[in-house]
Amino acid sequence: MIDATTGLRLEPHAVALRKEGEALYLSSNVPLDAAVEKTADWLHRWAAEAPDRVFAAERTENGWREVTYAEALKHIRAIAASLAGRGLGQKTPIAILSGNSIDHLLLALGAQYAAVPTVPLAEQYSLISEAHGRLIYVLDKVKPAMAFVDDADRYASALALPQLEGMEVVASRTEGAPGQVTAFADLLTADPAGADAALAKVGPDTVAKILFTSGSSSDPKGVLTTQRMMCQNQAQMASVLPFLKDRPPRICDWLPWNHVFGGSHNVNMMLANGGTLTIDNGKPTKALFENTVRNITERPGTLSFNVPVGFSLLVQEMKTNTALRDAYFRDLDLIFYAGASLPQEIWTSLEEMSREVKGKLPLMISSWGMTETAPATLMVHEPIGRSGVVGVPLPGTEIKLIPDDEIRCELRVKGPNIMPGYHEDPEKTAEAFDGEGFLLTGDAVRFVDNADPDRGLSFDGRVSEDFKLLTGTWVQAGKLRVEALEGLQGLAQDVVVCGHDRDAIGLFIFPRPDQVTGGNTSQGAVVDPALQAQIEERLRDMAKSATGSAKRISRALILAEPPSLKDGEVTDKGSLNVRKIITRRADLLERLYDNVDSALIRV
Repeated sequence: MIDATTGLRLEPHAVALRKEGEALYLSSNVPLDAAVEKTADWLHRWAAEAPDRVFAAERTENGWREVTYAEALKHIRAIAASLAGRGLGQKTPIAILSGNSIDHLLLALGAQYAAVPTVPLAEQYSLISEAHGRLIYVLDKVKPAMAFVDDADRYASALALPQLEGMEVVASRTEGAPGQVTAFADLLTADPAGADAALAKVGPDTVAKILFTSGSSSDPKGVLTTQRMMCQNQAQMASVLPFLKDRPPRICDWLPWNHVFGGSHNVNMMLANGGTLTIDNGKPTKALFENTVRNITERPGTLSFNVPVGFSLLVQEMKTNTALRDAYFRDLDLIFYAGASLPQEIWTSLEEMSREVKGKLPLMISSWGMTETAPATLMVHEPIGRSGVVGVPLPGTEIKLIPDDEIRCELRVKGPNIMPGYHEDPEKTAEAFDGEGFLLTGDAVRFVDNADPDRGLSFDGRVSEDFKLLTGTWVQAGKLRVEALEGLQGLAQDVVVCGHDRDAIGLFIFPRPDQVTGGNTSQGAVVDPALQAQIEERLRDMAKSATGSAKRISRALILAEPPSLKDGEVTDKGSLNVRKIITRRADLLERLYDNVDSALIRV
């Protein structure tokens, strides 16, 4: 149907609900589109139907480098032939150490064409020496047969690691390498006909990628991402967003490909629908955001994917930058946010600007997913006018909800987009599924309207982060963390909720550096009377509205040392690894519950 608000062809929410015992089961009544078996099917289709359409573009020193679908297929087949000629296959993955680039894209798709898994990794693992421990952990885990970087000189310290000794290293730019390096261009010289035998080995269950989780609660796990998962997921989304098939979509996107959002969701959406991917060399940071502004102004998309902080920076810039605002909204069909809830004021500003530029609204939506789900499993696919909703099940998926309290439920999922397991970790794989084969996500959701499941679900924290006080009272730690950050806005960068098997809830506070001005440190904690007094006042205000011990923060410590990337306290997504922080700072945890410590804030 054509939606009256956006003018786009959409399928409205339609949910089937059944109850068995205490569990609720939800599925979609929307018919599921047929899916291709492998990503190569998309490549062959668009190289035949639109050979001269630009598939990917990236900024260079002299302008833009572009690759059409016909050129991409030719290069990808040559790469596949080169990899097959080296004897690479399912047991010999390729580690990709650098960020987004056309060469990275061609290598990844060439590997998929030849049944060779790729392992894309956060570039900071290689570029920041303190993070080499994470890189070493992954290399030891997957034992790759080849490694790729875009610039051998820039990644020289990582390439010198013993784990890469004797391995073939491929680089787009080979100057400055610590050893012998194969030029990426050499992979393009093989006879493409040699790819045919390799492609014949690729099927729906072939592993295309090993994507590592962020490691926010444990060591990163390698998610086996199959051709079926990626291809089915694109069919699922096209089923509810049929406008994707009406004209080739375009995106200008910075989201990193070592994450499932950027690398599987967004890249494959362009490939599945014959779209054009402009690689944005910017990021929502002070140093790189100006690149994003320039790129969007020159090459805007019909779809816009971002995290809330990225949309916030765009809104601020577009208040005065009319060229960016006009380019961004001119042809825009969809605004999609993920990673956290979009502040309602940002949502409203985007709507107002869109009306000003084009006289109507784009579809503004979010979804729920994780690395293990390829990723989209729940999705909003109708106009809802508000932030915070993650939607309804996509066609082909089934959602199992286990009530946690009167309105909150633990979320479990099943479908063709769900992983078969973790790389060489049968124990973690077995722990990941319940007796009915549903993936245990550790997340909690609640109905937007208990009387109408078609309204969808909203995210409600992490069940896996919850803990019990000594009294047996459950604490919803994820939700309480969000409330604490709101209450301490301007004072805290982040917080960790503590209290497992204790008699009260406490906070570790990572302060904003500009707020620690008049204090000193005491064995890892900040003693700053002015800042301590401000935090105490804020926490007392929060305590006034707390309805019980499960929501009342009674004590806090300001930590002197920021989260350590080297020691695994920060994931590559920038989130905190709570378990590592509490374990590494066990002495500070004891001080948090020492009622006479001078650094302690009591509420």
